[in-house]
Amino acid sequence: MPKTQRERGRREATALVDAARHFPYLAGNGIIGTMSTTTSSMPGALTAVGESRRFERLSLSAFVAVLYAYCAAGPFGFEEMVSRSGPGMALLFLMIVPWLFSLPMSLVTAEMATAMPVEGGFYRWTRAALGDFWGFQCGWWNWTGTFLMNAAYAVVLADYTAQLLPASAGGWRHWLVALFFLVLVAALNVRGIRVVGNFTVAMLLMVLLPVAVFTLLGLSQMRVNPFVPLVPPGKPWREVYGVGLSLALWLYSGYEQLSTNTEEVEDPVRNFPRALAIMVPLAMFTFLLPTLAGIGASGDWQNWTTGYIVTASRKVGGHWLALPMFGAAMVSVLLGLESTLLSSTRLPFTMAEDGYFPTRLARLHHRFRTPVQAIVLTTALCALLAVFRLTQLIAVYTWLRSATSALTLLAAWRLRHTAPQLARGFRIPGGALGMAAVVIVPLLLFAWALVNSDRSALLWGPIYLALGPIAFLLVRDLRQRK
Repeated sequence: MPKTQRERGRREATALVDAARHFPYLAGNGIIGTMSTTTSSMPGALTAVGESRRFERLSLSAFVAVLYAYCAAGPFGFEEMVSRSGPGMALLFLMIVPWLFSLPMSLVTAEMATAMPVEGGFYRWTRAALGDFWGFQCGWWNWTGTFLMNAAYAVVLADYTAQLLPASAGGWRHWLVALFFLVLVAALNVRGIRVVGNFTVAMLLMVLLPVAVFTLLGLSQMRVNPFVPLVPPGKPWREVYGVGLSLALWLYSGYEQLSTNTEEVEDPVRNFPRALAIMVPLAMFTFLLPTLAGIGASGDWQNWTTGYIVTASRKVGGHWLALPMFGAAMVSVLLGLESTLLSSTRLPFTMAEDGYFPTRLARLHHRFRTPVQAIVLTTALCALLAVFRLTQLIAVYTWLRSATSALTLLAAWRLRHTAPQLARGFRIPGGALGMAAVVIVPLLLFAWALVNSDRSALLWGPIYLALGPIAFLLVRDLRQRK
C-alpha cells in the first residue's frame, strides 16, 4: 500500500477507534467491525480499518461537486426574495446569511466528521451524543422529510418539461414525467458514488458556463444601482424580513447533509473540512454575483419571481442565452434531486445496521457497493408524494430539516462536554464561547424561519414531527419482541 494511502487510512482509523472507545455501539454495527476498543488492540485495528473499503470513494474535487450540487447548484429558485424583501435587502441577505448560518453549520460538521468519520453522519453523531431516542428522531425526520424534498424536485422537473411538452402539463402524464426523473437518479445512485460524482462534475459545467456568461454580460450592462431600494416601499416588515430571510436560510442550508456519506469520501478526516471551507464562499459568490448582475441589468426588481433569472438572461443576452439558462435551471434541479437521494438513502442503510430497520436494507450490492434496496425503497416512497404541489411539500420539509439540523448542533455541543478527549482532526476555534456561538446563532435563525413559515406548514410541520416518537415506540416494541 502506498505511503500516502497508509497515512490516510491511519488518520481515519485513529478517529474511528477513538470514537469507538467513547461510544461502544459504533464498534459493533459494522462500522469498525468486531475489533476491540481497548488501547492494546489499536495497531491491528488501524490496519484493518485503513485497508478495508466497504464503499467506493469520492475524491476531494468530486466531493466538492456533489456538495455544491446539494447545497447550491446555481442561482436558481430564490428569485422571489428580490421582490419580497427588496433588491438591496435580498443582496444583503445573500452576503450576510452564509456567515451567520452556513459557516456555523459547516464548522460543526467539520468537527464532527473528523471526530466520528462514520457512515450515517449526523444521525449517528446525534445518537452517540443524545441517546437512542433523539438519534432515531434525527434519522427518521431527515429520511422521511427527504421524501417530500425529492418529490418536490421531481415535480419541478415535470413542470419544466411541461413548458417544452405542453401535453405533459397535468394529470397522470405529469406524474409519469416526475417518476421518470426519480428512476433516472435512482439508477445513477445504484451504479455507485463515483458514477454520481463524475455525472455531477459534468453537469455542473453545463450549469455554471451559461451562468458565468450571464453574470459577465449583466455586470457590463448594469444601468441601475442593484441595492436601491433597500426594501420595497409600503411592504410590511414581516414580509420583508420574515419571508425573505426564511428563503435565504433555506438557500444556505444543508451543509451537514452529506455527512451521511462520510465513509464514501477519500480521507474524510482531512477532506471534509477542506470541502466545507471551499463550499461556503463558492455558494455565496455563485448566488450573489449573478443576482446582482441580473438586478442591475434588468432594472425591474419588482417582477422577480421564481424562475425569473431566465427572463433576465433573455433581456441581457437574447434567446441565445435564455435557452442555455433554462437548460441550466433544469439541470440544477436534477442535480439537487440526485444529491439529495444520495444523502438520504444512507439513513435507512445505517439505521438498518443499527437494528432499527430490516437487515436487508443494510445490504450492499456486491459489484456497485451501494445500498440498492434502501435506494429503491426511498425512490418508491418519493414517487407516491410527487402528486402534490411544490409549495406544500417544501413548507413541511422545512420543519423536518430544521429539527434535524438543530439536533446536529446540540449533539456537537454536548459531545464537547461529555467526550472532551475525543480526537478531533478539526476543532471549532474560540473554545466554549466559539462553540456556543456556532450553535446558538443558527438555532435562533431556525426559530425565526419556522415562526414565519407558511400557515399550512405551521399545522402539518408539527404533526409530521410527532410521527417520529410514534415510529420510535413501534420500532422499539418490534425489537423487544424479536
